[in-house]
Amino acid sequence: MKILLFGKGGQVGWELQRSLAPLGELVALDFDSTELCGNFTDLDGLANTVCTVRPDVIVNAAAHTAVDKAESEPDLARTINALAPKALAMAAASMGAWLVHYSTDYVFDGSGDKPWVETDPTCPLSVYGSNKQEGETLIAQHCPRHLIFRTSWVYAARGGNFARTMLRLAQERDKLTVINDQFGAPTGAELLADVTAHAIRQVIQGSLASDTLAGIYHLVASGTTTWYDYAKHVLAQAQQANSAITIKATQIDPVATSAFPTPARRPLNSRLNTDKLQQTFGLTLPAWQTGVDRMLVEILRNG
Repeated sequence: MKILLFGKGGQVGWELQRSLAPLGELVALDFDSTELCGNFTDLDGLANTVCTVRPDVIVNAAAHTAVDKAESEPDLARTINALAPKALAMAAASMGAWLVHYSTDYVFDGSGDKPWVETDPTCPLSVYGSNKQEGETLIAQHCPRHLIFRTSWVYAARGGNFARTMLRLAQERDKLTVINDQFGAPTGAELLADVTAHAIRQVIQGSLASDTLAGIYHLVASGTTTWYDYAKHVLAQAQQANSAITIKATQIDPVATSAFPTPARRPLNSRLNTDKLQQTFGLTLPAWQTGVDRMLVEILRNG
Protein backbone atom coordinates (compact mmCIF):
# COMPACT_ATOMS: atom_id res chain seq x y z
CA MET A 1 0.00 0.00 0.00
CA LYS A 2 1.21 3.50 -0.83
CA ILE A 3 0.15 6.41 1.39
CA LEU A 4 0.53 10.11 0.56
CA LEU A 5 0.56 12.34 3.63
CA PHE A 6 0.15 16.13 3.53
CA GLY A 7 1.01 18.37 6.48
CA LYS A 8 3.75 16.20 7.93
CA GLY A 9 5.17 19.05 10.04
CA GLY A 10 2.02 19.76 12.05
CA GLN A 11 1.02 18.24 15.37
CA VAL A 12 -1.13 15.52 13.81
CA GLY A 13 1.08 15.11 10.75
CA TRP A 14 4.14 14.50 12.90
CA GLU A 15 2.41 11.63 14.73
CA LEU A 16 0.95 10.28 11.48
CA GLN A 17 4.45 9.74 10.11
CA ARG A 18 4.97 7.28 12.97
CA SER A 19 1.59 5.54 12.84
CA LEU A 20 1.34 5.20 9.05
CA ALA A 21 4.87 4.00 8.34
CA PRO A 22 4.16 0.31 9.19
CA LEU A 23 1.24 0.18 6.75
CA GLY A 24 3.31 0.48 3.58
CA GLU A 25 5.26 3.00 1.51
CA LEU A 26 4.78 6.49 2.97
CA VAL A 27 5.37 9.69 1.02
CA ALA A 28 5.17 12.58 3.52
CA LEU A 29 5.05 16.21 2.39
CA ASP A 30 4.84 19.63 3.98
CA PHE A 31 3.93 23.08 2.71
CA ASP A 32 7.49 23.81 1.63
CA SER A 33 8.39 20.41 0.17
CA THR A 34 10.39 20.83 -3.03
CA GLU A 35 10.45 17.61 -5.06
CA LEU A 36 6.66 17.29 -4.89
CA CYS A 37 4.10 20.02 -4.20
CA GLY A 38 2.61 20.15 -0.72
CA ASN A 39 1.57 23.81 -0.95
CA PHE A 40 -2.16 24.07 -0.29
CA THR A 41 -2.43 27.35 -2.18
CA ASP A 42 -1.28 25.59 -5.37
CA LEU A 43 -4.30 23.51 -6.30
CA ASP A 44 -2.93 22.31 -9.64
CA GLY A 45 0.33 21.40 -7.95
CA LEU A 46 -1.50 19.27 -5.38
CA ALA A 47 -3.39 17.44 -8.13
CA ASN A 48 -0.15 16.82 -10.00
CA THR A 49 1.44 15.43 -6.85
CA VAL A 50 -1.38 12.92 -6.44
CA CYS A 51 -1.12 11.90 -10.10
CA THR A 52 2.65 11.46 -9.76
CA VAL A 53 2.61 9.42 -6.55
CA ARG A 54 -0.56 7.45 -7.38
CA PRO A 55 -1.31 6.54 -3.77
CA ASP A 56 -3.85 4.07 -2.47
CA VAL A 57 -4.62 6.46 0.41
CA ILE A 58 -4.22 10.22 0.78
CA VAL A 59 -4.12 11.56 4.35
CA ASN A 60 -4.63 15.30 4.66
CA ALA A 61 -3.30 16.68 7.94
CA ALA A 62 -2.74 20.16 6.50
CA ALA A 63 -5.07 23.01 7.44
CA HIS A 64 -5.38 26.71 8.16
CA THR A 65 -5.90 26.41 11.92
CA ALA A 66 -5.38 30.03 13.01
CA VAL A 67 -9.03 30.46 13.93
CA ASP A 68 -8.94 34.18 14.70
CA LYS A 69 -6.64 35.04 11.80
CA ALA A 70 -9.04 33.33 9.40
CA GLU A 71 -11.56 36.10 10.11
CA SER A 72 -9.21 38.63 8.45
CA GLU A 73 -7.98 36.37 5.63
CA PRO A 74 -11.07 34.39 4.60
CA ASP A 75 -9.95 33.76 1.02
CA LEU A 76 -6.69 32.14 2.09
CA ALA A 77 -8.45 30.10 4.78
CA ARG A 78 -11.05 28.89 2.27
CA THR A 79 -8.39 27.90 -0.24
CA ILE A 80 -6.51 25.80 2.30
CA ASN A 81 -9.49 24.36 4.20
CA ALA A 82 -12.01 23.83 1.41
CA LEU A 83 -10.66 24.23 -2.13
CA ALA A 84 -7.44 22.29 -1.58
CA PRO A 85 -9.32 19.34 -0.05
CA LYS A 86 -11.64 19.46 -3.07
CA ALA A 87 -8.63 19.22 -5.39
CA LEU A 88 -7.34 16.23 -3.42
CA ALA A 89 -10.78 14.62 -3.48
CA MET A 90 -11.09 14.93 -7.24
CA ALA A 91 -7.59 13.56 -7.78
CA ALA A 92 -8.21 10.69 -5.37
CA ALA A 93 -11.48 9.79 -7.07
CA SER A 94 -9.81 9.71 -10.49
CA MET A 95 -7.67 6.75 -9.37
CA GLY A 96 -9.99 5.10 -6.85
CA ALA A 97 -7.94 6.16 -3.82
CA TRP A 98 -9.19 6.80 -0.30
CA LEU A 99 -8.98 10.31 1.16
CA VAL A 100 -8.64 10.77 4.92
CA HIS A 101 -9.33 14.30 6.15
CA TYR A 102 -9.66 16.01 9.53
CA SER A 103 -12.46 18.40 10.43
CA THR A 104 -13.63 20.09 13.59
CA ASP A 105 -16.32 20.70 16.18
CA TYR A 106 -16.40 24.29 14.85
CA VAL A 107 -18.82 23.13 12.14
CA PHE A 108 -21.49 23.22 14.90
CA ASP A 109 -22.88 26.29 16.66
CA GLY A 110 -22.06 24.98 20.14
CA SER A 111 -25.61 25.17 21.44
CA GLY A 112 -27.15 22.83 23.99
CA ASP A 113 -25.33 20.37 26.20
CA LYS A 114 -25.64 17.06 24.34
CA PRO A 115 -22.73 15.53 22.43
CA TRP A 116 -23.08 16.19 18.71
CA VAL A 117 -23.68 13.21 16.42
CA GLU A 118 -22.50 13.04 12.83
CA THR A 119 -25.97 13.65 11.38
CA ASP A 120 -26.73 16.81 13.39
CA PRO A 121 -27.18 19.96 11.27
CA THR A 122 -24.05 22.07 10.95
CA CYS A 123 -24.14 25.79 11.68
CA PRO A 124 -20.63 27.24 12.01
CA LEU A 125 -20.07 30.49 13.89
CA SER A 126 -16.77 31.49 12.29
CA VAL A 127 -14.91 31.70 8.99
CA TYR A 128 -12.79 28.76 10.06
CA GLY A 129 -15.85 26.66 10.88
CA SER A 130 -17.51 27.61 7.59
CA ASN A 131 -14.39 26.68 5.62
CA LYS A 132 -14.08 23.32 7.32
CA GLN A 133 -17.77 22.59 6.78
CA GLU A 134 -17.41 23.43 3.08
CA GLY A 135 -14.38 21.19 2.89
CA GLU A 136 -16.41 18.29 4.26
CA THR A 137 -19.14 18.87 1.69
CA LEU A 138 -16.76 19.13 -1.25
CA ILE A 139 -14.92 15.96 -0.29
CA ALA A 140 -18.16 14.02 0.02
CA GLN A 141 -19.31 15.34 -3.36
CA HIS A 142 -16.15 14.49 -5.25
CA CYS A 143 -14.60 11.43 -3.59
CA PRO A 144 -16.78 8.40 -2.74
CA ARG A 145 -13.98 6.78 -0.73
CA HIS A 146 -13.45 9.24 2.10
CA LEU A 147 -13.01 9.19 5.86
CA ILE A 148 -13.58 12.53 7.58
CA PHE A 149 -12.65 12.65 11.26
CA ARG A 150 -14.13 15.55 13.22
CA THR A 151 -12.12 16.28 16.34
CA SER A 152 -11.59 19.03 18.91
CA TRP A 153 -9.16 20.52 21.44
CA VAL A 154 -6.16 18.87 19.77
CA TYR A 155 -2.81 18.93 21.55
CA ALA A 156 0.63 17.33 21.33
CA ALA A 157 3.73 17.35 23.51
CA ARG A 158 5.63 18.71 20.53
CA GLY A 159 5.14 22.45 20.05
CA GLY A 160 2.92 24.86 21.92
CA ASN A 161 -0.30 23.78 23.61
CA PHE A 162 -2.71 24.75 26.38
CA ALA A 163 -0.92 22.69 29.04
CA ARG A 164 2.43 24.34 28.32
CA THR A 165 0.79 27.76 28.48
CA MET A 166 -0.83 27.00 31.85
CA LEU A 167 2.44 25.67 33.27
CA ARG A 168 4.30 28.78 32.14
CA LEU A 169 1.70 31.20 33.46
CA ALA A 170 1.43 29.33 36.76
CA GLN A 171 5.13 29.90 37.32
CA GLU A 172 4.84 33.61 36.54
CA ARG A 173 1.58 34.65 38.20
CA ASP A 174 -0.10 34.30 41.57
CA LYS A 175 -3.54 33.91 40.01
CA LEU A 176 -4.86 32.45 36.76
CA THR A 177 -8.19 33.15 35.05
CA VAL A 178 -9.51 30.37 32.81
CA ILE A 179 -12.70 29.92 30.76
CA ASN A 180 -15.24 27.62 32.38
CA ASP A 181 -18.24 27.62 30.00
CA GLN A 182 -16.73 25.77 27.02
CA PHE A 183 -17.07 21.98 27.17
CA GLY A 184 -15.08 19.41 25.24
CA ALA A 185 -12.46 16.67 25.38
CA PRO A 186 -8.73 17.36 25.00
CA THR A 187 -7.61 14.98 22.27
CA GLY A 188 -4.01 14.02 21.61
CA ALA A 189 -2.46 14.05 18.15
CA GLU A 190 -1.06 10.64 19.03
CA LEU A 191 -4.57 9.24 19.51
CA LEU A 192 -5.75 10.76 16.23
CA ALA A 193 -2.82 9.24 14.38
CA ASP A 194 -3.24 5.77 15.90
CA VAL A 195 -6.98 5.65 15.19
CA THR A 196 -6.36 6.86 11.64
CA ALA A 197 -3.89 4.04 11.01
CA HIS A 198 -6.32 1.51 12.47
CA ALA A 199 -9.17 2.76 10.27
CA ILE A 200 -7.03 2.75 7.13
CA ARG A 201 -5.93 -0.80 7.82
CA GLN A 202 -9.57 -1.81 8.15
CA VAL A 203 -10.83 -0.17 4.97
CA ILE A 204 -7.89 -1.29 2.83
CA GLN A 205 -6.83 -4.66 4.18
CA GLY A 206 -9.31 -5.87 6.73
CA SER A 207 -12.54 -7.77 6.74
CA LEU A 208 -14.42 -4.46 6.81
CA ALA A 209 -13.04 -3.38 3.40
CA SER A 210 -16.04 -1.70 1.83
CA ASP A 211 -16.99 1.66 0.41
CA THR A 212 -19.93 1.63 2.85
CA LEU A 213 -17.45 2.65 5.55
CA ALA A 214 -16.95 6.01 3.87
CA GLY A 215 -18.30 9.04 5.71
CA ILE A 216 -17.88 11.34 8.68
CA TYR A 217 -16.81 10.08 12.10
CA HIS A 218 -16.39 11.93 15.38
CA LEU A 219 -13.01 11.23 16.96
CA VAL A 220 -12.16 12.64 20.38
CA ALA A 221 -10.97 11.21 23.67
CA SER A 222 -13.76 10.11 26.01
CA GLY A 223 -15.17 12.23 28.78
CA THR A 224 -15.82 15.95 29.06
CA THR A 225 -14.13 18.85 30.76
CA THR A 226 -13.80 22.63 30.58
CA TRP A 227 -10.67 24.68 30.00
CA TYR A 228 -10.84 25.62 33.69
CA ASP A 229 -10.90 22.02 34.91
CA TYR A 230 -8.32 21.09 32.30
CA ALA A 231 -5.99 23.75 33.73
CA LYS A 232 -6.54 22.52 37.29
CA HIS A 233 -5.75 18.97 36.21
CA VAL A 234 -2.54 20.05 34.48
CA LEU A 235 -1.26 21.96 37.49
CA ALA A 236 -2.21 19.21 39.95
CA GLN A 237 -0.36 16.62 37.87
CA ALA A 238 2.69 18.87 37.62
CA GLN A 239 2.81 19.29 41.38
CA GLN A 240 2.41 15.55 41.98
CA ALA A 241 5.26 14.82 39.59
CA ASN A 242 7.74 16.53 41.95
CA SER A 243 9.29 18.19 38.94
CA ALA A 244 11.63 21.15 38.96
CA ILE A 245 8.69 23.38 38.10
CA THR A 246 7.62 25.67 40.95
CA ILE A 247 3.94 26.54 40.75
CA LYS A 248 3.48 30.12 41.93
CA ALA A 249 -0.24 30.41 41.21
CA THR A 250 -2.32 29.62 44.27
CA GLN A 251 -5.65 30.61 42.78
CA ILE A 252 -7.45 29.71 39.54
CA ASP A 253 -10.63 31.68 38.83
CA PRO A 254 -13.32 30.44 36.40
CA VAL A 255 -14.74 32.99 33.95
CA ALA A 256 -17.13 33.07 31.01
CA THR A 257 -15.99 33.10 27.39
CA SER A 258 -17.17 36.70 27.18
CA ALA A 259 -14.29 37.69 29.47
CA PHE A 260 -11.85 36.99 26.61
CA PRO A 261 -13.31 38.51 23.41
CA THR A 262 -11.82 37.09 20.20
CA PRO A 263 -12.38 37.84 16.48
CA ALA A 264 -13.83 34.35 15.95
CA ARG A 265 -16.69 33.03 18.06
CA ARG A 266 -15.97 29.76 19.85
CA PRO A 267 -18.61 27.04 20.27
CA LEU A 268 -19.51 26.52 23.92
CA ASN A 269 -20.54 22.89 23.43
CA SER A 270 -17.75 20.98 21.69
CA ARG A 271 -18.86 17.56 22.95
CA LEU A 272 -18.74 14.97 20.15
CA ASN A 273 -20.49 11.60 20.30
CA THR A 274 -18.03 8.90 19.16
CA ASP A 275 -20.36 5.87 19.20
CA LYS A 276 -20.33 5.52 15.40
CA LEU A 277 -16.53 5.40 15.24
CA GLN A 278 -16.14 2.99 18.14
CA GLN A 279 -18.81 0.59 16.90
CA THR A 280 -17.72 0.65 13.26
CA PHE A 281 -14.02 0.11 13.85
CA GLY A 282 -14.16 -1.89 17.09
CA LEU A 283 -12.46 0.72 19.24
CA THR A 284 -12.61 1.92 22.83
CA LEU A 285 -11.42 5.50 23.12
CA PRO A 286 -9.45 6.34 26.28
CA ALA A 287 -10.38 9.02 28.80
CA TRP A 288 -8.99 12.44 27.98
CA GLN A 289 -6.91 12.40 31.17
CA THR A 290 -4.93 9.40 29.90
CA GLY A 291 -3.41 11.21 26.97
CA VAL A 292 -2.97 14.48 28.84
CA ASP A 293 -1.08 12.76 31.64
CA ARG A 294 1.25 11.04 29.18
CA MET A 295 1.86 14.35 27.43
CA LEU A 296 2.63 16.03 30.77
CA VAL A 297 5.20 13.38 31.65
CA GLU A 298 7.01 14.14 28.41
CA ILE A 299 6.79 17.90 28.89
CA LEU A 300 7.97 17.79 32.51
CA ARG A 301 10.80 15.42 31.66
CA ASN A 302 12.07 17.32 28.62
CA GLY A 303 11.17 20.86 29.67
